[in-house]
Amino acid sequence: MSKTIDFYFDFSSPYAYLGSRLIEAVAARHDREVVWHPFMLGVAMQGEKTFPLTQYPLKGDYSRMDFERTARYHKIPFVMPADFPKLTLGASRGFLWIARHDPAQAIAFAKKVFAAYFVSGKDISDIEIVAEIAEETGVDRAAFSAAVQDPEIKAAFKASVEDTVFSRKVFGAPFFIVDGERFWGADRVGQLDEWLTRGGW
Repeated sequence: MSKTIDFYFDFSSPYAYLGSRLIEAVAARHDREVVWHPFMLGVAMQGEKTFPLTQYPLKGDYSRMDFERTARYHKIPFVMPADFPKLTLGASRGFLWIARHDPAQAIAFAKKVFAAYFVSGKDISDIEIVAEIAEETGVDRAAFSAAVQDPEIKAAFKASVEDTVFSRKVFGAPFFIVDGERFWGADRVGQLDEWLTRGGW
């Protein structure tokens, strides 16, 4: 049996941010390692012919309320960004590059990117801001900036996104896979916890 929980996320997803704050405690309870996988939610949405929740007339108002209510319930800092959503290719490619050398450092970087957007309201589509965050986690800023424009890194991330969406059939964020079982949404973290506790049902 695998000892991992695969966590698929888009840096621009409020629910992925909330899920990122919840999944690690569950993993620790069950002696699991969380493996983080950035992808582009827009690619999945194109295939499903859907849009960001906030762009729907009725779902939009509800989703904004629910982001904030869910954050309050779990006591997670959250401020809905004024400019939403963002294209986060630079941050995602950067995560992939950092993870090749140091997965733990990549996760630290990801947490800071999430907080920069969903707590501080920073523009995480701006590569200079993302490079500054990388530097704060101990990454060489110049090397990071070069890496996110490297054709090989771009191709590797594109291939990773295609594998995530088309092979692994991940269609939303956050998305968790544990022992082959798939859970979609921050609101399924509790159920995932119970699944591991009971050994499934």
